[in-house]
Amino acid sequence: MALVGSMASDDPEGWYYLDKTIRHAGEDFDIHILHNFHGVGAYEVGAFQSASDVVIQKSIREGFGLVVTEALWKGKPVVGGNAGGIPLQIIDGETGFLVDSVEECAEKTLYLLEHPHEAAEMGKAAKEHVRENFLTTRHLTDYLRLFLDMRP
Repeated sequence: MALVGSMASDDPEGWYYLDKTIRHAGEDFDIHILHNFHGVGAYEVGAFQSASDVVIQKSIREGFGLVVTEALWKGKPVVGGNAGGIPLQIIDGETGFLVDSVEECAEKTLYLLEHPHEAAEMGKAAKEHVRENFLTTRHLTDYLRLFLDMRP
């Protein structure tokens, strides 16, 4: 399991939880905790998302959060916290799962790992969902329609 994140130098709460997570992982060599202060940037995050079977974004507070849309665009089902802008991106049960607890997150992630065919179908739906709703070309089409509607 790879826990990949972006740390903010001015977020003491984030550093506290990073340290706590590292201590909890201990010597488990199947858990890899990586972040931007250790050379993990946008390219590496993209590679991890592309190679993943499931992407988790279990935030309890979140804006729109591009991590979710980026993973969906890569054709990956996303298990995301039912908070902030995440429900605007994930169609529960179609492109991934929205969860309210750590236990539910683990349950849905395990389900997807144990049902790779269903996970692949969700991934296909996820990519199409992004294509239809979040790409610049979709927004351009909306603007062009608006301009046409505003014509005298």
